[in-house]
Amino acid sequence: MIRFEHVSKRYSAGHEAITELSFDLAAGEMAFVTGHSGAGKSTLLKLIALVERPTRGQILVNGQNLGQVRRRRIPQVRRGIGMVFQDHRLLMDRSVFDNVALPLVIAGAGREETARRVRAALDKVGLLGREREAPVTLSTGEQQRVGIARAIVVKPPVLIADEPTGNLDPQLSAEIMGLFSEFHQVGTTVLIASHDLPLIKRMGKRVLVLDHGRLIDDFRPQP
Repeated sequence: MIRFEHVSKRYSAGHEAITELSFDLAAGEMAFVTGHSGAGKSTLLKLIALVERPTRGQILVNGQNLGQVRRRRIPQVRRGIGMVFQDHRLLMDRSVFDNVALPLVIAGAGREETARRVRAALDKVGLLGREREAPVTLSTGEQQRVGIARAIVVKPPVLIADEPTGNLDPQLSAEIMGLFSEFHQVGTTVLIASHDLPLIKRMGKRVLVLDHGRLIDDFRPQP
């Protein structure tokens, strides 16, 4: 589902964030990527989401060679990739419903289908009935749940998350990770960047470890 083949990313200032990175993530697999601050975790996710382009190497996501995707097709490719961010990136002047509906509106979904899917996504994250509220009235953990609902509302085959529990307490962090695990169990490919090693260890999933842009370990738990 996700394949990196000798991928490197060098920024214009000369900093190489990713160096000769190669790995495969199977369809329906859940894994974490970790490492020190600046190890390349966020860059890896940005490459998957076509926010950044690699300097060298090849990336395939859901059978699509990202290097062959032209700029005008990027929004179409991104519909197959749900993205969750640490800072939520919610529109604070819009309702919870409107935030979650945004990917469907962009995709041109009808009003009835949009309403059905939004409510299903909010139900999945435990916020059904809160759709008319403003995000600013929600707790940090609830705002993160809105961000997750927005990411899954189009039922993407791939879900990526950049430090999704970075601002949450341990209990909320465990609840959010439980949600990601549920999506994985129904066949979604999930890749999460996190520095929370105790939480990652408790999840018992595959862990890719980066150090200054290089893959130094690929830990796979024993079945």
